Amino acid sequence: MSSTLTLLDEPMPPWRLWLDPRGRIDRRTFWLHGVLPLLGSAVLLRALFDIARLPQEQVDEWVSMLVTWPLLAISAKRWHDRGRSGWWVLVLLIPVAGVLWLLADNGFVRGDPQRNRYGEPPGPGA
Repeated sequence: MSSTLTLLDEPMPPWRLWLDPRGRIDRRTFWLHGVLPLLGSAVLLRALFDIARLPQEQVDEWVSMLVTWPLLAISAKRWHDRGRSGWWVLVLLIPVAGVLWLLADNGFVRGDPQRNRYGEPPGPGA
């Protein structure tokens, strides 16, 4: 018998990580499976749309539309890990400072070590 894990056996599979705002994730997951892949996806999408010779304004709109929901879902999970409502993602509406606040608070502050109203702690690195 093999003890290999499939994507669906993981505690939070990638499709759920990017599409479902429920649950909790730790700081490591936020960076390695949230922020970095979304940045990479945005760069790749921008390059593909540029190759397709779409107008720059259209490229910016499409890339923003495609990465917005995954960013909100990942951020909501991180706020949940801190015991806060997912509505804290609205901090992004504050120009410039909102993005910095979100990255600092979600990326560097430790989550709740115990179970909270959003579930069990995600594991080491929380």
